[in-house]
This record gives sequence, C-alpha cells and structure tokens, in this order.
Amino acid sequence: MNLSFGIDFGTSGARGVVIDEEGAILSEMRHCWQTGTMDWVKCWREALWSLLGQIPGVLRREIGAIAINGTSSTILLTDEAGEPVDAPLLYNDGRGITALGRLSQIAPPNHTVLSATSSLAKLLWMQELPSFAKARYLLHQADWLGFLLHGKLGISDYHNALKLGYDVEKLQYPEWLEQLQIPLQLPQVLAPGTAIGELCPQIVAEFGFKGDCLVVAGTTDSIAAFLASGAKFPGEAVTSLGSTLVLKLLSRRRIEDARYGIYSHRLGDLWLTGGASNTGGAVLKHFFSDVELVRLSAEIDPTQASDLDYYPLLKPGDRFPINDPQLLPRLEPRPDDNKEFLHGLLESMARIETRGYELLQKLGADPLTHIYTAGGGAANPAWTAIRQRCLKLPILSSINTEAAYGTALLAMGRI
Repeated sequence: MNLSFGIDFGTSGARGVVIDEEGAILSEMRHCWQTGTMDWVKCWREALWSLLGQIPGVLRREIGAIAINGTSSTILLTDEAGEPVDAPLLYNDGRGITALGRLSQIAPPNHTVLSATSSLAKLLWMQELPSFAKARYLLHQADWLGFLLHGKLGISDYHNALKLGYDVEKLQYPEWLEQLQIPLQLPQVLAPGTAIGELCPQIVAEFGFKGDCLVVAGTTDSIAAFLASGAKFPGEAVTSLGSTLVLKLLSRRRIEDARYGIYSHRLGDLWLTGGASNTGGAVLKHFFSDVELVRLSAEIDPTQASDLDYYPLLKPGDRFPINDPQLLPRLEPRPDDNKEFLHGLLESMARIETRGYELLQKLGADPLTHIYTAGGGAANPAWTAIRQRCLKLPILSSINTEAAYGTALLAMGRI
C-alpha cells in the first residue's frame, strides 16, 4: 500500500485523513482548539503532534506523502531557527488596515493585497513591532507546520502566497513588491503538491513513519475543501459553511478586485475565483448551542422567506462581498422567538452568499451551474433549502466535506 495523509488546520480545529490509492478513507482524526486559546503557536504544535499520534501504527508505516492546509493569510514571523518571534496574526485580523495607505502607493489598483487582512498588509503592520528585529522569515500557517515536519525553512505554495502579492500567473514575486524592501526572507513559492523533502528523522523515529515519507507543498483550507468536493468544471462552485462563509467558483477567467475582497487562485489551467465573508457558523454558535441549532432549524419553514434583514457578524468588519473593515454587524431587531431569530440569521447569510455569486458573475466569471457545499453547515437541511430558494440553483453535498480529504488528494498527486 502507498497511503497519503492530509491535514487540515481550519478555523475551529485540526483534522487529519488517511486515504489509499483509490481515494478511500482509511482513518480520520481530529483535535479541537481550546476555547479562548491565546497561545496559537503552542496550540498548533500540539495539534499537529496529536494528529500524527492518532494515526493507527499499521497505517503510519504505509504513508508515502503528507500535505497540510492552513487558513488563508494566517501568518507568523520566525527567527533563523524557525521559532516564532511573536504571536501569529490570524486570517481575520484587520490590523493591517494601517498599512493600506502605503500599499496603495505601490500595488496595482484593486490588487488582492489591498485588504486589511491580506498577508502583505499584516506583514507591514508587523514590521513596526519591536520583535520584528529578530525576524528572518515570514511563513504562512501551513508553511510553518510543514517546516515542523520536513525541517526546511522559507518554503510556501502559490495558494498561500497569493495574498502576499505573489504573481500566480507569472509564478514570481512582482517588481512592485520588491520596492517595499522588506528586510526578511519571503518564502520560496512552489506549486501545491510539489515534494519539499522527507519527514525529519526524529519524527520518523518517534511515530514509526516510513523513512522516505515525503512532505509536499500544501494549500489553504478553503481550496482544500474545494478539492474534496468533486467539482471539476467551469461554472461549478463550492460554498464552505464553516466558522466563516467562503465561496469558490471555477472559472476560465481570472477575477481580481480588492474593492469587493475578490481574488483568484490558480488551479491547473483554470481559476478558482471567490472570496470569504466573516459571517457564518461562528455567528450561529455565538447565539445557539449545537443542540439548539438542530432543534430550531427543524422547526423552520424554509419555503417562507424571513422578513428580518441582518448582516450577521460578531464584530465590525467584513471581507466579501463587502470589503469594509469597519462594516458594522446588523443583528436587530431580535424577535422573542428564537426560531424566528435563527431563521433571520440563516436567510441573511443566504442573501450574502447569493450576492457574492452574483458579483463574481457580474465581473466576468463563468456562469454558475451548481453549488457543492462543504463545512458543518452542509448538514443543516433548513439552511440548504433556504440557500436553494435564494440562489435558484441545485445545491449538492460535496463528495467529501472534509478539507483534510482534499489535502490528502493533493498529497497523493491526484490534483
């Protein structure tokens, strides 16, 4: 057997999937974040080791390749030994807004980096920190986790590097980026799935992996969810209903427009265009327990539209389809009936999703044919029915809803 292991570091926890050469799942494992986690570096390291330890020993000895996905634009700075010099900035951290004035003088109009949450905006903000003097490398979350496995510093993939300003069409850093003269090492960028190196000998010895097990360049969590879905043709899309709401539409045309938080990832000869909103499951879980969500959703009549018009956010700021770091949440009026409140939230999120897809097509993406759904929200029939009514298109469950599965396919070379 030649097995592959895919690891997903998402917004709510880490997951792993071991698959065989036919793509069948042989084992799954997970590690949830502790509520109120502050030390993310420690948390990520523990999660990675936890996932490796959960793989049945008989399978570990057969794994030939490992790939990792991480949340897009989650970055950290490390010293020359790969140790973080400060806390990471997470995917939704908007402190980079202070760098947008400087960036807009250099980057092309409406470029992906012209967002408060882009990797490059975050890097410029971090450049002002006292700890920056000790920094030698900028790494994305997936890059650093990969480094823990293969031991090679400063390597990324062109999915993670997109929001750093890397030109995924020309496969090089653009000249305008070099004008910033950032005094540290930007990552060497590889195609996702490219072999980087073998597992470190100490990991092989500790966990009983094969000595020639390869670690390959990874991807982002939302692209991994797309890869897992089974979508392959222009016009097919994947909505990831996790803590956040992420839209990906496969298109023959590349769409980039920072005014709306829209960007395109390269996927072979096609483009994966879309964006990510801060609305989603995290808002629902703020107001309702998992048990309440199931019970109340079952009481909703999804054929009837809710009159409540919300913009469900937990704090100010959204990225797509409205890219405004100051956008205020709209969660009033709140009815006394919790079922009505949940109905209003689900309906409003469906409207945001619909608006996002309409915007992508208006800007030139391929016409939407049908939508696959990934993430925890895919298991909510009422939400699915509401979305189908708003979108007026077939909504299918992804062939596999776990981003870790898409990452395992990437490790195997099936993408």
